[in-house]
Amino acid sequence: MAASELIDNGRAGSLSRLQEIIEYAKLRGYREIGCAYCYGMEKDAGRLREILVAAGFVPHMVSCTVDQVLEKDLDPTKIKDTISCNPLGQAHKLNQIGVELTLLMGLCLGHDMLLQKNLVMDFTTFVVKDRVHQHNPIAALG
Repeated sequence: MAASELIDNGRAGSLSRLQEIIEYAKLRGYREIGCAYCYGMEKDAGRLREILVAAGFVPHMVSCTVDQVLEKDLDPTKIKDTISCNPLGQAHKLNQIGVELTLLMGLCLGHDMLLQKNLVMDFTTFVVKDRVHQHNPIAALG
């Protein structure tokens, strides 16, 4: 019902993806909004947080580096102390917080799938990672 309200009465194409998400969340009565984001989008995630607060939501931003898991602890062939992405940790944290909607923001392919399989709330993609096309994967269709 809430989704149809966003496109009924000639509104299709009149809202940005972010505006749609905000309006949808308000129609559903959501207050707690989660965001699972790539550390490389830290600045963008901060801006999204500000926009969600201004729209009346309580945002919970969870970076892919949550829990500071070292790559070498996951893969014995790694020797550097590089922090690994942790989509399972992101899902666990967002589930634990109890957010009502999670936005995916620039997660790596595969990591997004692991996250989605483990979330217990509604979720949607806000940004798809595509470094070649500035996060606009449809541009590859030429």
